[in-house]
Amino acid sequence: MTPAGAATIVVMPRLRPPGPRRRPAPRIVVVGDLVLDVVLAPEGPLQTGTDVPGRVSLVQGGSAANTARWLGRLGANASLVCAVGRDATGRALVSAVRSDGVTPRVVRVAGARTGRIGVLVTAGGERSFVQDRGAALQLAPADLRPEWFSRADVLHVPTYSLLGEPLGLAGMRAVELARAAGATISADLSSIVPLLADGREAARARMAELNPDLLFATAAEAEALLGTTRPDGLLEFAPTAIVKRGPKGATILTRGSVGEGLLRFEVATRQVAALDTTGAGDAFTAGFLVVWFTARAAGHPVTASLQRAALAGHRAAARQLTTPRPEISFD
Repeated sequence: MTPAGAATIVVMPRLRPPGPRRRPAPRIVVVGDLVLDVVLAPEGPLQTGTDVPGRVSLVQGGSAANTARWLGRLGANASLVCAVGRDATGRALVSAVRSDGVTPRVVRVAGARTGRIGVLVTAGGERSFVQDRGAALQLAPADLRPEWFSRADVLHVPTYSLLGEPLGLAGMRAVELARAAGATISADLSSIVPLLADGREAARARMAELNPDLLFATAAEAEALLGTTRPDGLLEFAPTAIVKRGPKGATILTRGSVGEGLLRFEVATRQVAALDTTGAGDAFTAGFLVVWFTARAAGHPVTASLQRAALAGHRAAARQLTTPRPEISFD
């Protein structure tokens, strides 16, 4: 039974592997934030001037780190390029990322503490955030080494990694290095407020400059970028767009071959109870990328590859929703 008020997502049955032979794991580089999430989950409504019972936990956070974590768990050869402070929090977070099979490419910034995000979780599983990104914003273009990207199959960048200086400059430099190496570029709109920090036109110009091969967004993020509820406009910025709709599944949009025009299809899901939806979208992206690349490398048709990838994304999101995030150890 689904608890009252719980958020839900749908998952389809497990698919067979896309090919009879085991293929090399895709090499996927993620650039962006590795931060400490301070999660507040009250058991009831907050009351001004007094206490309410609930749960307070310290867990690994950051959209880029969440995606990298699930890439590692799903068998990809994953690496995370990020910046943390020279402090115990940064060391603990790097250790946690490494334990998930991710190779950390870490810049340790003197004089800035590791980023922290306050996460307030409502009874229905939705979240509100307070950002204090600290050292995560200090990743600079000069910190990037070309060899980190030279063998990459995919580079994934959340919008957070394209904003501000020097981080935004580092994000675009990573795209240059990865594209020069022949990698596919994947991007996620991530969050409406940072996305539109400089206005819609600036956000659209940024996406046009990025020119990703795959673009992930929620329906609300797509509407914020486009100014319309029709997500087809995402194809102005990428040949393939994936609209994550939570419990309603996912909408896949892609430019067809010559004469085919726009292809659009829906991938449905089954419902899973969730008391905290944090990281589900990042897990979806990781599951999608692993299976999409594997299916395409195996020679499967575009539509079949996208369907398989979306189903894998839903499975990964369901695992995120039903698996408590482990507390960070500072030992």
